[in-house]
Amino acid sequence: MITILTIVGARPQFIKAAALSREIRKEYSTKIREVILHTGQHYDTSMSEIFFREMQIPVPDYKLDIGSDTHGKQTGKMLQGIETILLTEKPDGVIVYGDTNSTLAGALAAAKLQIPVIHIEAGLRSYNKRMPEEINRITCDHVSTLLFSPTLTGVKNLLTEGIVHSNQPPFTFDHPGVYHCGDLMYDNTLYFNEAARKRSTILRDQGLEGHPFMLATIHRPFNTDVKTNLKNILHALHQVSRERRIPVILPLHPRTVRAVEELRAEGAWSISGDVPSIRLLDAVSFLDMICLETDADLILTDSGGVQKEAWFLKKPVVVLREETEWIEIIESGNGKLTGASPEKILEAALGYLDNPPASFPPIFGNGHAAREILEVLTSVQWQ
Repeated sequence: MITILTIVGARPQFIKAAALSREIRKEYSTKIREVILHTGQHYDTSMSEIFFREMQIPVPDYKLDIGSDTHGKQTGKMLQGIETILLTEKPDGVIVYGDTNSTLAGALAAAKLQIPVIHIEAGLRSYNKRMPEEINRITCDHVSTLLFSPTLTGVKNLLTEGIVHSNQPPFTFDHPGVYHCGDLMYDNTLYFNEAARKRSTILRDQGLEGHPFMLATIHRPFNTDVKTNLKNILHALHQVSRERRIPVILPLHPRTVRAVEELRAEGAWSISGDVPSIRLLDAVSFLDMICLETDADLILTDSGGVQKEAWFLKKPVVVLREETEWIEIIESGNGKLTGASPEKILEAALGYLDNPPASFPPIFGNGHAAREILEVLTSVQWQ
């Protein structure tokens, strides 16, 4: 039996980890012992505990309670805490997900101790190194022993950067294995879709059943911390709502709550009551989010995960960024990049409301990414 230490710290990682942990318990419990470490990067109930409960993720074996801080301080604290746990557990490998500071700290701590790093969601690139996530992705990929990419584009990106692989084990730090496995978030969307319908009451509670609405999320620092960008996005959402007279549902990330409160305090933004306009909600659970995404006519977001969930549920998406790591969504015509430009947001949103996309090719796998990843871990020499 091999011991795997799984490191999570943020909402998207909880979602991905749920799919893998579920499959370990179901089919691989005699082959893999999973130890879960929660860094505490997302630490409040709305962004952490509720996801563990709803998605039936095992209670973390370790929790660091790092909380918010500057990138350097947060990553440094994580490095110290993770290293201590690695020296105690001595796992055969460390799984990290995506591109957060938890990902970077986990990968660096493991690599420096010569423990194989298994990066799930490898090879993604926005080609914008001003984004901290881009630095995290690149660094993590280049210290990993096994790299699992959800898309073929991700595999090509790794090859372009010199991560040459023949997929002939044994795999090592200097001879990594790269696999195209599909997307774990697609596994979960399929698995929880029915449960969301049965257990979530958000559509009824918000009076949205049978009525058109748009769904928006904003949480990236370049949108929340730059007041001009945030004002422009909110103005554009208001304009789209006025044009079509349907509400925009906006669940608020904690970072966005603070930013909106600052705008209101300065008198720079308020919600008009003359149209459906923007409806602000507290951060919602995973099941509530699935229900909102499933019934929305259009999704507007700066989140990488929500872009994919829109695709999984066959919804057009307006991406409130200048670039995206999920370039396939844009190239297919099912998503449009607008940044924080009110004119571009309005044009893209009205275009999709009038002419929604007709097809969504299966670019994110077949919904069995967890099984494919675990089959590699248990059948290929990588230690």
